[in-house]
Amino acid sequence: MMDCNDSRALLSVEQLIYAITVPLSTSIILANLVIMLGIACNRQLHDTPNYFFFSLLVADLCTGVALPFIPLMGLNRELSLSSCLVVHVFPNFLFLAFLFNLVMVHYERYICIVDPLHYSNLWMHRSFPLALLVVWAPPLLYASLPAFGWNNWTGLDWNNCCASSQNTTALSNCSSNKTTCCSYRRVFPNAFIYLEVYGLVLPAILAIAGMTGRVLWITRGQMKDICRLHRSVERGSQASDREQRLNLRYVRCVVAVSLTFLACWVPYIIYMHVCIVFLISDTKRSSATHIVLSCSGIGSMAVVPLVLGLSNRQYTEPCCKLLRKLRDRWRRRMQGPEEEVAV
Repeated sequence: MMDCNDSRALLSVEQLIYAITVPLSTSIILANLVIMLGIACNRQLHDTPNYFFFSLLVADLCTGVALPFIPLMGLNRELSLSSCLVVHVFPNFLFLAFLFNLVMVHYERYICIVDPLHYSNLWMHRSFPLALLVVWAPPLLYASLPAFGWNNWTGLDWNNCCASSQNTTALSNCSSNKTTCCSYRRVFPNAFIYLEVYGLVLPAILAIAGMTGRVLWITRGQMKDICRLHRSVERGSQASDREQRLNLRYVRCVVAVSLTFLACWVPYIIYMHVCIVFLISDTKRSSATHIVLSCSGIGSMAVVPLVLGLSNRQYTEPCCKLLRKLRDRWRRRMQGPEEEVAV
């Protein structure tokens, strides 16, 4: 049986994880449903770019559902082999699918701005099912590698793992039964983690940042051309009010993109490298600081599609109309009794 102090500590850690992730997960799920409803109700949005964004919202919705379970992957629990693989492989697959969908959406919009003449001839537009297969199948294959044998389930002696959750009377049973202690170290080898972090996740984040920076640079050049043409038509050397408003809008756009990157990606990058430090130093990952960092890092990354979606009025217009109708009905109901009292 588990020691009383260890069981209480594990319970307090799980309560802390749920207290942080459940409200965040609920907000992510509801916001995704609002945007998905907006796309589904507006027929003008039924095209390939919005289908890609809808796929991203589905992946983000699944990530929001799995969000409370991702920090739990850092805890040592008593699970069977199949259950341990499911609770580690499935959240990892949803996270990678979300990341692949996010890169695809950024790439599609990047090509639209950089090379608009060849935008309609992209392979992803000609074969949308193939594009969906590209963003969903590779994450599933890679995340399933531990289930196909790339794991440490029988490779090492896991008495220390079991010692963190069991007393000395159960150590012999734990060491003899390889399906007792479930830890991320048993499911994911170090090479698997390094390959995912530095071969998939970090290049994807850098690609998104590079495409976003390139788009802002092109936009800046186009703005300079517009201002130059405007001055040549107006035959003036001073910047007009229209140019100042255009420059101010561009500055706001740059500030919004920068703040979004700092708020959404930097916490996750910090969390990712902290995990690597814990992995190298062989330190337990159940501290409150690490739990808060992991929950905030993963949650902030899942907010990126919501920022893209909620900033588009076409996505939120159906829900805004519904809220206005409900508000008008409520006002009419409240005004009815007041008029009867006045009579």
